[in-house]
Amino acid sequence: MPAQYPLPAFHFTVQWGGTRIGFSEVTGLTQENQAIEYRDGSFPEYSSIKMPGLRKFSNITLKRGIIKSDNDFFNWLSTVKLNTVERRDIVISLLNEKHEPVMVWKAQNAFPVKVEGPALKASGNEVAIESIELAHEGLELQND
Repeated sequence: MPAQYPLPAFHFTVQWGGTRIGFSEVTGLTQENQAIEYRDGSFPEYSSIKMPGLRKFSNITLKRGIIKSDNDFFNWLSTVKLNTVERRDIVISLLNEKHEPVMVWKAQNAFPVKVEGPALKASGNEVAIESIELAHEGLELQND
C-alpha cells in the first residue's frame, strides 16, 4: 500500500451560482458552537455547568487577481439593498492529484458584506488582488 500524504492546500476550485471562478485564496471555513455557562443555585457547591449553544459561522473571504473588465464582486455587492440581497450558494472543493474533489464545503445563502480593491504601489511588482467577504447561513462539509 503506497504511503498517504496530507493534501496540499493550493489545489482547489470555487463555484458560485453554478459558475466556476478562479481564486488564489479562500479563508474562513470555520464553524463553532458557543458554550453557554449555567449556574444553578440549588447545587450545594455552587458550580456551573456548560452546555452547547448557538452554532456560529465565520465569514468567508475569497481573493483573486484582477482581470480586465471583470466587476463581478462590485456588481454583486451593489445588489445589497435594505433587507434584500441576491444570495448564492458557494461550493469550495479541495482536489486531489487527479483533480477530483476530496472535501467539499458548501456555504448556503451567501451574500457580500465587503469588497476590497487592490493595494496599489508604484514601486511594487505584485499582481493586483481583490477580495470579497461573504456572510452565509451555514457551512456544510461533505467528504467524498
